[in-house]
Amino acid sequence: MPIPQLQHSPAAERNQAPILAQLLALLAPAGAALEVASGTGQHAAHFAAALPGWTWQPTDQQATHFGSINGWATQAGARNVRPPLRLDVLQSPWPSEPPAFGATFDLIYCANMLHIAPWACCTGLMQGAARHLAPCGHLVTYGPYLEDGVPTAPGNLSFDASLRAQDASWGIRRIEDVAAVAAEAGLQLAARHALPANNLLLVWSHTARNA
Repeated sequence: MPIPQLQHSPAAERNQAPILAQLLALLAPAGAALEVASGTGQHAAHFAAALPGWTWQPTDQQATHFGSINGWATQAGARNVRPPLRLDVLQSPWPSEPPAFGATFDLIYCANMLHIAPWACCTGLMQGAARHLAPCGHLVTYGPYLEDGVPTAPGNLSFDASLRAQDASWGIRRIEDVAAVAAEAGLQLAARHALPANNLLLVWSHTARNA
């Protein structure tokens, strides 16, 4: 029987396996993860089920997604998924309703948010991640990006145009612009992985401090 309120994203179903492969290669056997902009909850359920040593905290700006997030976790048998919380990256502290997070996270994961949100949300994400990441933690972002010196796939050009037509504040972001905002927050790009459908998985970490 289908679980009530279960929302489905075909894109999330397609990309969850290649993203998980990168997470498995990156992460320790156990830790605490925060997901920003969980959406349907498919990623939270899939990744948490494959990472039983991890606790996974889903969040979203819209509480209308919470039923689906819980439903996917139940269907996957992922008991390490915590109840979702409302989180607006532009607000501080995180999450948006008290109490604020009392501990840091070993992983902060955010997929397909930067291009369907105003540019200020990139600053909010980077600043929040810098506050809430453990010293050796990683921020992982996934989605389409523009890169200087790298030809943009025709599909991404069309997608970018369609996004901007819907909302002038949306659009595929340049990695160089994102990296500049990250640097202001004290984060640096540690790894870049090309994934199917002209998407990238980017790994960010705290900027190394001089001894």
